[in-house]
Amino acid sequence: MQDVQNLPDLRGIDIQKVGVKDVHLPLQIAAKEGGWQSVLGIVSLSVALPMQFKGAHMSRFMEVLLPWSRKPISNVEILAILRETCDALAAQRADISIRFKYFVSKTAPVSGKESVLDYNCEFTGALDGKRHSFSMAVEVPVTSCCPCSKEISDYGAHNQRTMIRAKVKFSSAGFLWLEELIQLLEAEGSCEIYPLLKRRDEKYVTEAAYGNPKFVEDILRDVVIALRNEPRVRWFEVECESMESIHNHSAFACHVEDKRMV
Repeated sequence: MQDVQNLPDLRGIDIQKVGVKDVHLPLQIAAKEGGWQSVLGIVSLSVALPMQFKGAHMSRFMEVLLPWSRKPISNVEILAILRETCDALAAQRADISIRFKYFVSKTAPVSGKESVLDYNCEFTGALDGKRHSFSMAVEVPVTSCCPCSKEISDYGAHNQRTMIRAKVKFSSAGFLWLEELIQLLEAEGSCEIYPLLKRRDEKYVTEAAYGNPKFVEDILRDVVIALRNEPRVRWFEVECESMESIHNHSAFACHVEDKRMV
């Protein structure tokens, strides 16, 4: 049987990425407290295809990925997946993205009621020869209270839900767990968000946000300072988006920083 994908191509075009996209797999994400959390992963995996090859063997991507649905995954395992991909497809470079929802337990501030909040997360990695990189991204919702509204109003102030999106790369000082990054970001809003609140909890979070008003720029700058002070982070990209409650648009602010260049 002829292997058409291994036939030569004469058009002289290297393809930076070719592979499989939006592969849905049950995955196990390593947790800070030990063990793992079962998630639905949405995976994209690719390799660089040199100009002399007509195509990549798509089945080999799935052959690499499927066994990893039964093993806990963190930054170390991402590198192993990339190495296996390069070996399986005789490639110099491989790239991966894994998107998933991660759940963290939350305790209501007054009643102590337990619940879980979901966070959109992503692991990305690249391997090019002996050089490799890994980054972790998370979206964290918080409450923000408008300082201007509070200042000019006789009573009350408008609140909005602000989404903090952060992507980080790590230094030689170590690895930051998802739970740690989420906690770091949540601390910089006007108040945290909780899935389950009783009446006395609602009073607490309303007053806490009112006592800690922040513009979207304030939240962004406070996140930047927190990430600068975290020795395990060497590079970060942050965007804060406030879904305005009195406008039909959002306000946003973003910042990218390589701490090695500061």
